[in-house]
Amino acid sequence: MDLLNTLVDKGLRRELPTREEALAVLATSDDELLDVVAAAGKVRRQWFGRRVKLNYLVNLKSGLCPEDCSYCSQRLGSKAGILKYTWLKPDEASRAAAAGVAGGAKRVCLVASGRGPTDRDVDRVSKTIEAIKEENEGIEVCACLGLLSDGQADRLRSAGADAYNHNLNTSEETYGAITTTHTYADRVETVQQAQAAGLSACSGLIAGMGESDKDLVDVVVALRDLDPDSVPVNFLIPFEGTPLAKEWNLTPQRCLRILAMVRFVCPDVEVRLAGGREVHLRSMQPLALHLVNSIFLGDYLTSEGQAGQTDLDMIADAGFEVEGAGTTTLPRHRADALGGGCGTQDATAGADCGSHDAAGAAGCGSHGSGGGCGPCGGHEEPEQQPVGGVAGAGESVPASRTDAAGAARTDLVAVRRRGAGTDLAPNA
Repeated sequence: MDLLNTLVDKGLRRELPTREEALAVLATSDDELLDVVAAAGKVRRQWFGRRVKLNYLVNLKSGLCPEDCSYCSQRLGSKAGILKYTWLKPDEASRAAAAGVAGGAKRVCLVASGRGPTDRDVDRVSKTIEAIKEENEGIEVCACLGLLSDGQADRLRSAGADAYNHNLNTSEETYGAITTTHTYADRVETVQQAQAAGLSACSGLIAGMGESDKDLVDVVVALRDLDPDSVPVNFLIPFEGTPLAKEWNLTPQRCLRILAMVRFVCPDVEVRLAGGREVHLRSMQPLALHLVNSIFLGDYLTSEGQAGQTDLDMIADAGFEVEGAGTTTLPRHRADALGGGCGTQDATAGADCGSHDAAGAAGCGSHGSGGGCGPCGGHEEPEQQPVGGVAGAGESVPASRTDAAGAARTDLVAVRRRGAGTDLAPNA
């Protein structure tokens, strides 16, 4: 396809596709899917070789959030049966992080539900960062604490944080349809504060909320304009008890097209496959490794992922390798601009590649939980409409995500009951 040849050439030159080209990727047919994956894979290999960076989430505070983000299991008024607990102590968080590091993670993502941290919260997280760094030499730490106030990003940087995650989630045009307690502009400002403090910025999106192709392209182009070092791509986990519980809009093929579009628009950026990959990609997860260069290991914030060893086996079986601690994730031109990339060494493999980034949730904020927001519980609210109005309550759900009786496959969503905040061993 001429389109794919053009996009590969642009990706190798770090040139932004036009909006029309990005939309055309999303509009390709299933018959063309492998061609799309192969083309985006060339761009991925140019900048990141065959390395896969592992990131590990630690949910410092679960639930208890005053924000009303419709996608989030921790939101105000959520009836999702998730774990709820207040702040982990620094030693508890450090022990949780150690499990991920032992499993191969080179970045720990510290996430806390809520609108944003108080100064006391920043002190608490700073002590946690210091404890993790003291116990794990060379590990990268990303914080995801919500909207930042003046000076807080500088304090986190001084405490040893390498990165800060705050996702845009969806397009500016439709943002008000999923959240009313803060604005899209608030999120942009927090990403910019993190960058101004010298933190590696991580900001991404959630797909599957009923958004249009235009919304997806708009948010990815907006992210490219913000120029974060990593872009986590989350796929909506439709938690029962949240306004978007009926939003089962994604197929594995659709997910792969979205990831390919993100790679073409952000060719030299760490693209992280984040929350929802097990739910929506299922057996096609290995194909996604040809598009992304980063994933979360094990569980998410409030939902369970596949076994950590299964993640490692998948990477090896697909012909990729786990990125080592001495490698710089980002291509040299990006790592140099950041000041060397979290103190890691220069890349030793791949075409001008290296290792460093930031989650998700989501990046950190990885929506496996909901992305940094959470429920206080018991608050009633009017039903919110899906962004774009696709496949809402009472409408049909594609057969690939229904059981024999036609009901949505809610069994694919497993609430996290182990790891941080519990007495059970974490999944890593």
